[in-house]
Amino acid sequence: MAPLKILILKPSSLGDVVHALPVLRLIKGNLPDSQIHWWIDARLASLLEGDPDLTAVHHFVRKGWHAPAGWSHNLRTALRLRRERFDWVLDLQGLARSALFAWLADGGLALGPDSGREATGVFYDRLIARPSPDAHAVDWNLDFVRALGLETKLPFDWLPVRAAVALAVRHQARQSGGLGRWIVFCPGARWENKRWPLEHFRDLAGQLCAADPTLRIAVVGSAEDRPLGAALAGKQVLDLTGQTTLHELIEWLRMATVVVSNDSAPLHLAAAMGRPVVALFGPTNARRTGPYGAPGSALQLRLPCVPCQSRTCSWDIPVECLKALSPGLVATAVGVHLRAAGA
Repeated sequence: MAPLKILILKPSSLGDVVHALPVLRLIKGNLPDSQIHWWIDARLASLLEGDPDLTAVHHFVRKGWHAPAGWSHNLRTALRLRRERFDWVLDLQGLARSALFAWLADGGLALGPDSGREATGVFYDRLIARPSPDAHAVDWNLDFVRALGLETKLPFDWLPVRAAVALAVRHQARQSGGLGRWIVFCPGARWENKRWPLEHFRDLAGQLCAADPTLRIAVVGSAEDRPLGAALAGKQVLDLTGQTTLHELIEWLRMATVVVSNDSAPLHLAAAMGRPVVALFGPTNARRTGPYGAPGSALQLRLPCVPCQSRTCSWDIPVECLKALSPGLVATAVGVHLRAAGA
């Protein structure tokens, strides 16, 4: 019998792609001879390229995808994948564009989330319902694996180490303060109202560095986060914002003793690798998208408006959900992890 050919559709965002990686690992663990392809936003493709469990990575041009040039590229990709004659097509995104792509790919069986969004259900052969209203995104993805009759309890490495990258990061750390205890700050987030105030991060850094002059802090983020990194840089604080590749970011997070992060992609990367995290949550639902496997690591205030799931704040005190999370409270949580690590 020929090996199964499987297409996973999860183009974005980075945190969501991380939450979908167990589907890849578990399918490959159950069906080691399977040929698995992944359709992903071209800007995130480096995360998956060279992955040992993937046969191929296909790029989605998201920027300008609705313009003629974008449509042309994405349609050619869909028709090329149609010729692959996939046995299974798993749309883990559940938006109109991914559902249409699943339909165009014309696999033997198409599965998609029963999310009620954008009338996508008509494009699938089978809908996968969310286990419960507050079920974590990872657990919903695992239900796709169960729906295929596959085992979900197999061990797997969520983000395998890329040895050369890890070695380069350790060298950089050694040159920048040593290989002792590093705390990684992730002050950015796509939504402005998901960002813990910069002055709180600055206060936290001051408290931690004053308590332990041997401690080092690395600030990571995208190029858009450079003003945040520059504002936090100091004697014990290394600004890496906009200066790492995606895989270098992963290895900095893997090396961290503790990661302090807003609800953003680095948080989910760190949680996937089992790193101790202090997750700062405001408008989003920590039960649905908090650090997987470590729900107690999410700090979230109980306000009537939380979680609002909105990109803009309409509360009487703007972004009180994060402003009222004090640096002292976060420093205490960080201290718990430092002590657990033998600091």
